[in-house]
Amino acid sequence: MGKPLKVGIIGCGAIIAQYLANFRRLDAIELVAVADLDPSRAQAVAAGYDGVRALTVDELIAADDVDLVLNLTIPAAHAEVALKAIAAGKSVYGEKPLAATTGEARRVLEAARAAGVAVGCAPDTVLGTGIQTARKAIDDGLIGSPISATATMVTPGHERWHPNPDFYYQPGGGPLLDMGPYYVSALVSLLGPVVSVTGAASHTRTERTIGSGPREGEVIPVNFDSHVTGILVHANGALSTLVMSFDAVKTRSSNIEIHGERGSLVVPDPNHFDGDVELFTLGADSWKTLPVSAGYVDSGRGFGIADLAATPEGAEPRAGGRLAYHVLEVMESVLESARTGAMVPIQSTVPRPEPVPLTASPDAARVQEVSA
Repeated sequence: MGKPLKVGIIGCGAIIAQYLANFRRLDAIELVAVADLDPSRAQAVAAGYDGVRALTVDELIAADDVDLVLNLTIPAAHAEVALKAIAAGKSVYGEKPLAATTGEARRVLEAARAAGVAVGCAPDTVLGTGIQTARKAIDDGLIGSPISATATMVTPGHERWHPNPDFYYQPGGGPLLDMGPYYVSALVSLLGPVVSVTGAASHTRTERTIGSGPREGEVIPVNFDSHVTGILVHANGALSTLVMSFDAVKTRSSNIEIHGERGSLVVPDPNHFDGDVELFTLGADSWKTLPVSAGYVDSGRGFGIADLAATPEGAEPRAGGRLAYHVLEVMESVLESARTGAMVPIQSTVPRPEPVPLTASPDAARVQEVSA
């Protein structure tokens, strides 16, 4: 079985709570250290988690007992932190996106390849029972050959609830780069890599008003498109239509639908790890909810790291850097197409990640492999 993967976390913001809760129940992971630019936040985390030290960022990266750095910093710092960790011989796993740009992300992957360390990246929601059950239905031929997909995320804007929403409306923000990783990662996992994209984008307002927190009522500028539509052409010929909006109010569209020659699937929210998968086949009278048949049961953030720990040396993790890079290039290219009005070919490719059999966790999967 091997020893647990010893993890150090850089960045102790709100998202860390979800990782901490899941680390406590994953035997493949041992959290040993945390760091943050605000030392008090790291100290607070360490105080509530037995055996964890609060360090500076440089101390954590240099620590001999840290095998992997979990990078929970802001997107603009993802590449810088990852490159420092790789230079110190650490594997890295980051929150989405892999980096702020594909140029930065490429440097991360190249450095990791040269150093012989692993790269993983959120979202690991694709490893849960929702997306994996839908994938098994497609792989089992329940809808026939896939023809198309739709992916829809509509919200009137994060400023209604987020106390500091400025980033979402500046270059590097917007609904596609914020929420797109969940949807595009799911589409690639379900239908395979993308070979070209066409995009269009707009924004209806030049200002937004913060709706909560100490800055409530403050007006902030909008300098980035807040409604994005893309058409993704997959290598297998399927066409996905993507709608990501901070402008529209509400939708009754499914988060994701997959259509094939013999049936259609409703796929649950890719921002969640579970949810019902519904199937309607040619000649049927109604939708049928499929039984859960694949994926890590009751999973959550951090399962991607445990899955990485269970991945054979030299193999690509399911929530791996190559997938994250491909997804980032797809999103960047949709925005480029929106600016230029031209179709943009995708230069990278990635195999569909290996499917996840129905199992309790990566720890249980490792036990099954050893017992086989």
